Amino acid sequence: MTEASVARYGVHTQARSSNALDRAIEQIKLLGFAVVDGGFDAEGLRRLASTFDRVLESTQSLYGGRDELKRIDEHNTIRVPLAHDRLFLDLAMNANVLEVCRQLIGDYIILNQQNGIINPPNAQTYNQAAYHRDLPYQHFVSSRPLAINALFCLDPFTLENGSTLVVPASHKEEAFPSDLTVEALQKTVTAPAGSFLVLDAMLFHRGGVNQTSSPRRAVNHLYTIPLMRQQINLPSFLGPDYTEDKQTRRLLGYEVETPRDVSAFYGARRSRMST
Repeated sequence: MTEASVARYGVHTQARSSNALDRAIEQIKLLGFAVVDGGFDAEGLRRLASTFDRVLESTQSLYGGRDELKRIDEHNTIRVPLAHDRLFLDLAMNANVLEVCRQLIGDYIILNQQNGIINPPNAQTYNQAAYHRDLPYQHFVSSRPLAINALFCLDPFTLENGSTLVVPASHKEEAFPSDLTVEALQKTVTAPAGSFLVLDAMLFHRGGVNQTSSPRRAVNHLYTIPLMRQQINLPSFLGPDYTEDKQTRRLLGYEVETPRDVSAFYGARRSRMST
């Protein structure tokens, strides 16, 4: 269907969407969410899935075991998977997702957080199952997004395995809608493996109940304007030599670390002015 096939009158201006990415950006502006193709083939997706499982096991071993992480409700999460395997750095730098962020946020984008997320099988509860914003505890709206959430689907997101539910256009309202309104308007968003569910971070959303016998795996990314503090200080955690690529260092927040003192502040200015 072409845009010209939609009947209308009295219309002097209209948004233009020439491709799938343009249409996704337009939908995010209007409704707060869209599904974006990640451009992965079957082999690339298989490598990511197997690496996810390996990193989950090694992370649990590194931080005291699954039972200890379960005690603090962290057993279904991998914090900063890109620190464990560069495949997840490549995932965070997906060209389609970064283009969406550039058009909605601007040219200077910071990776605020990257977390592997498991929706556990057999209808188990988990900490993403309650409605929330990915800028939690905030009740305001802005003229343009301050942050974009990109949830990568390692497995297909289906009705059966607990696909994400959203309240469309709730990123435009300060308050969480009334319960009856949520129940009437909420929408389950299904998506194929290898795609990203991209949200305005102020959209209210939650994970559904996984009724299957297999975990539903995903990798969540939050991209923000550079004024926002990262969930984990990535430059400090990754170390100064993680990468020398300027674009990657900017994305990971190496240029916006808070100086420890005035000398460090001046040093950062000298470094910027010499490049």
